[in-house]
Amino acid sequence: MTVVGEAKQQAERKQPAAAAASLPDLLYSEAESQLRAAVRALLTDRAGWREVLARTETPQSYDTGLWHALAADVGCAGLLVPEDLGGAGASYREAAVVAEELGRAVAPVPYLGSAVVATTALLSAGERLLLPDVASGAFTAALAVPFAAGPPGRPAPAVRIGAARDGDPAGTSRLTGTVAGVADALPADVLLVPADGVPFGLYAVAAGEAGYSAAPVVSLDATRQLADLTFDDVPARQIAAGDAADAAIAAALTAGAVIIASEQLGLAERCLEMTVGYVKERRQFARPVGSFQAIKHRLADLWVGVTQARAAARYAAACLAAGDPDTPVAVALAKAACSDIAVKAGQETVQLHGGIGFTWEHPAHLYLKRAKADSIAFGTADAHRASLARLADLPAPAQAG
Repeated sequence: MTVVGEAKQQAERKQPAAAAASLPDLLYSEAESQLRAAVRALLTDRAGWREVLARTETPQSYDTGLWHALAADVGCAGLLVPEDLGGAGASYREAAVVAEELGRAVAPVPYLGSAVVATTALLSAGERLLLPDVASGAFTAALAVPFAAGPPGRPAPAVRIGAARDGDPAGTSRLTGTVAGVADALPADVLLVPADGVPFGLYAVAAGEAGYSAAPVVSLDATRQLADLTFDDVPARQIAAGDAADAAIAAALTAGAVIIASEQLGLAERCLEMTVGYVKERRQFARPVGSFQAIKHRLADLWVGVTQARAAARYAAACLAAGDPDTPVAVALAKAACSDIAVKAGQETVQLHGGIGFTWEHPAHLYLKRAKADSIAFGTADAHRASLARLADLPAPAQAG
């Protein structure tokens, strides 16, 4: 049994019989704390910043060995998958805890793309054939949409559906087109591809099929490489069509926005910890630089921002897990707040570390680059603030003149 399964069983045995309160509990449960400890222990052992930095200098920076350990040994790949399909039957709360730890380590693994985004799309579409292999870590999946695409609407499909060839198995379609800037596609064994046709559909494509290629692109965040995907008359199997496909993609993008907010939270927390530790030790004028009032104020502001972001991220994960009607508002709030604080934390880490913070030999740049890339992913902070304004029925700003 995985760590996730053991923690879940313990939590269920201790769960009180009383009905849950109407408001979600934002505190971490015992099962979530145990999951955090297991993931952090593995990352401490296998994903120190020097190892992560070394991987960014290779052509393909994803650490597939670490990913398989997280997926199979800890059970992170199947967190959201029901137990009858080989998963842990956990919720987005547990998925968010894992994302926090991966953000703290800027770990180069396809957890977000496979265990969250693609898995949510498969669950929404009712696809049962692929889910057991995805849950076990035997397959890694990715949704073929640009990393910057955010909820609530889906991006216009760049792939079109063609007729099957003679000799193709029944139910086969052929896909042609290019999708740019896809995250977590390089290590993927299966691509979930939105394709335009009559009707619009979501299709599964095996990465080994002739006519499919994934070309790495220069990415700001080398710990999460983007790729341009090309489909040249590639055979595919439809897993959802019409409104069901739209719903699956929308659910996947919403889940991605929620969980990446928790990743940003973990990143910001780690930046704050590193910076506080450094200014306590670094001395100027015979005293720690952290004793200077200007430094204290900047770090105090950062702490307040991180604390607020934690509340927003936890609330969004809890709403998504419970299917709360407030989920759209919570998602927009969390992604906007966490994007801002993660970028600010990365910037402060570089600046308050002084000269060493600007060098390749310090991890500060890894965090700043991940923060900047994450701030664009699944919708920018400004886009989510605009969405929040619409949801809250706020008037548009008055036009000057």
